[in-house]
Amino acid sequence: MRAAVVTPTGVERLLGDDELIVSKTDTKGIITYANNVFCRMAAMEEADLLGKPHNIIRHPDMPRAVFKLLWDTLEARREIFAYVLNLAADGAHYWVLAHVTPTLDPAGHIIGHHSNRRCPSRQAIEAVSPVYAALLAEEQRHDRPSEALEASMRLMGDVLAQNGVGYDEFFWSVTP
Repeated sequence: MRAAVVTPTGVERLLGDDELIVSKTDTKGIITYANNVFCRMAAMEEADLLGKPHNIIRHPDMPRAVFKLLWDTLEARREIFAYVLNLAADGAHYWVLAHVTPTLDPAGHIIGHHSNRRCPSRQAIEAVSPVYAALLAEEQRHDRPSEALEASMRLMGDVLAQNGVGYDEFFWSVTP
């Protein structure tokens, strides 16, 4: 089972080109399903993942603004694609190209989320890394978490506006 605080080791774990990480969560982000690839990449047993918040694999170098965008998009009943840096229980990290969708009941209410993650291209990681680093640096300039998130979201909006694109267009522009 993963300790409360995991220190990143700098060791990168690579997801195979033909592998797919699959997980499901409830509406609060609590893991209800994790496939064996997820368990292996996270260096955790299924029993240690089920019932835990999905952010158990959150890498400290991932800006909170990306997750705010993800949750806002899901709450609007839309799918989202994102590049995410994850942290395994043994301190290794791994990048994924995530596709997350809300799961709806017959009445259209969100009852959970489904995520498929695959191996991203090195080109895409190199394109998003400086953007993520800038967002994280902005977050770290603020003592209050709410101010940090607001500032990071503003910076994300500014970066997208400077490039004349929305988030989806930015994502697809760095995806080969």
